[in-house]
Amino acid sequence: MIILAATPIGNLGDASRRLVEVLENAEVVAAEDTRTTAHLLKALAIQNRPRLIALHDHNEKQKAVELVALAAEQDIVVVSDAGMPAVSDPGYGLVAAAVEAGVTVTAIPGPSAVIMALAISGMPTDRFTFEGFLPRKPGERRRTLGMLSAEPRTMIFFESPSRLASSLADMGAAFGADRRIAVCRELTKLYEEVRRGTASELAAWAEQGVKGEIVVVVSGAEPVAASPEGALSQVQALVASGIRLKEACAEVAAATGLSSRDLYQAALAAR
Repeated sequence: MIILAATPIGNLGDASRRLVEVLENAEVVAAEDTRTTAHLLKALAIQNRPRLIALHDHNEKQKAVELVALAAEQDIVVVSDAGMPAVSDPGYGLVAAAVEAGVTVTAIPGPSAVIMALAISGMPTDRFTFEGFLPRKPGERRRTLGMLSAEPRTMIFFESPSRLASSLADMGAAFGADRRIAVCRELTKLYEEVRRGTASELAAWAEQGVKGEIVVVVSGAEPVAASPEGALSQVQALVASGIRLKEACAEVAAATGLSSRDLYQAALAAR
């Protein structure tokens, strides 16, 4: 079978007893970075020396075939550098291939930066969406955020320290300067920090420079009045951000309950 194994996201004390047991007995470990995994085995005092196979974004499509064939005969443990494999890390392609081939897939649950950040953010936790990393290019990032401007659920993003300030500024432009945000930094590590504030406040703070692993939690959009005039304004704002008219109408219709077709016709008439 394929065993997805969650590894610590910072604090080694979060390694579960089950993770240690599985690594102690593993014959083959598919790792995002074999050097990082070798360090982990040493840090956890694992005496076993399994065969390490690199499984990363650039070779997953090819390696998935090999690993699925191997998993038909023996267990394959899959680890990423931190957290759960396949969640913004290599593993999804392998799991999909294994499911297609009828190979059993299971997981060893454990540390998750996504869930930890959500839990400590102070934002609603009953409904949320994980959006991964935002696009690097400013134009694509702004279009993505524009499409999420009416999202009512709490949103969770990963971001690099070098792009945090510009991403927060773009969030302020797309969501409104007063949208509540929590920036969670270095989770479970010595310098763990959570900064809470509005989009504009946190963008100004991030301009001073931020280091470490970053998770950004954003409160969802407030319910909007379902008036045709207000909905049309939302559509026009989304189009101005670079989203196609048809997609903008569909998004606003989903958020307001109005007809996407009626919004489309109103937007054309208003041009």
